[in-house]
Amino acid sequence: MMQLKNIFAVATLALGISATAYAQDAEESKDYKPAPYLFFGLQGGAQTTFTNYDNLKLITPTYSFSFGGFFTPVIGARLHFNGYQNKGGYQDASLDAKYDYKYLNSDLDLMVNLVTLFGKKDYYPVNVYLIGGIGLNCAWDNDDAYAMNTQMPRAWDGTRLTHNARVGAQLDWNLMKHLSLNLEVDANSLGDRYNSKINHRDDWQLNAQIGLTYKFAYKKKPVEQEKWETRVDTVWYDDVTFSPRVEDGTITWNVFYKIRESDFNDPDAQLKAIGNFLKDHRECKVSIKSYADVQTGNPKINMGYSQQRSEKAVKALVDAGVEPSIITAEYFGDTVQPFAENDKNRVSIIKATGLKDVKDRNAVKKFRTKEVRYRVK
Repeated sequence: MMQLKNIFAVATLALGISATAYAQDAEESKDYKPAPYLFFGLQGGAQTTFTNYDNLKLITPTYSFSFGGFFTPVIGARLHFNGYQNKGGYQDASLDAKYDYKYLNSDLDLMVNLVTLFGKKDYYPVNVYLIGGIGLNCAWDNDDAYAMNTQMPRAWDGTRLTHNARVGAQLDWNLMKHLSLNLEVDANSLGDRYNSKINHRDDWQLNAQIGLTYKFAYKKKPVEQEKWETRVDTVWYDDVTFSPRVEDGTITWNVFYKIRESDFNDPDAQLKAIGNFLKDHRECKVSIKSYADVQTGNPKINMGYSQQRSEKAVKALVDAGVEPSIITAEYFGDTVQPFAENDKNRVSIIKATGLKDVKDRNAVKKFRTKEVRYRVK
């Protein structure tokens, strides 16, 4: 029981290490092409040669090594050698005889990957190869048919060299990028007829082997280079110029009064508006004209009210910072009525004039060309 547990523990550890190595190797494989590559393989198994005699059991071990490569994910080729020992059979009416000899079977094989041939990808972890090839079979060191039965002749003397034709299939499982496990079954048509002496037909030899293949000489995938091109673009823009000119500025404010009043009503708003105008203009002049309504008082009293209204308006402007030299003030009593509505004629009309430097914006559509580099891929 302890031995079984130890075996299970070792197998589990080996499987875990193999899975980790496969995951790391699969990540590294992204940088390499699935083909071309070279490989070297070792296999071992058993072979049997079919005869016309059911009572002759001709099964012996066989071993193989191969060297080859896959030129594309579908097509590959290899030089394959297998052999070790074999048994031949001889039978007549009175005697069944077997004899041992050594052999080496060499083949040049074409390999077709059926999975990538019919699949949509260039790489799969499990593949099936169809194998076909031709080569030579060499046999030597032939024993006596039966040492104890000296009347049987030797099958042949010396070394025998004959042709071979092969067809087979291999199941290959990639353990990692460089290593795979495979199971292969081949049928070889041997031309020596060493087991079919009576009917003179070629012999059929069946091989079943399991092995490991080491794959190497992978090529890295080319690094995709960024491709840039240059084009000429047309860029439209506004060509802006400014034309200077002088603009006449004029603004008027009306300050209305109640009956018999001459105080400057709501001075803050009025003075702020006047100040903004004077700041934006040059060579300014301010004129103040004050009036009284004709339906109140008499001409003498109304003249006095209009005078007071002008004087107080001037004082308010000067107190606010307006230069006295640019102010002119007049008063007309009720001799002039600027408005049709009587109550509006109790008024001071303040008018400011000045010059303002302005620039008119002129835009003309123009275009220019420029080279632009852009990424193609």
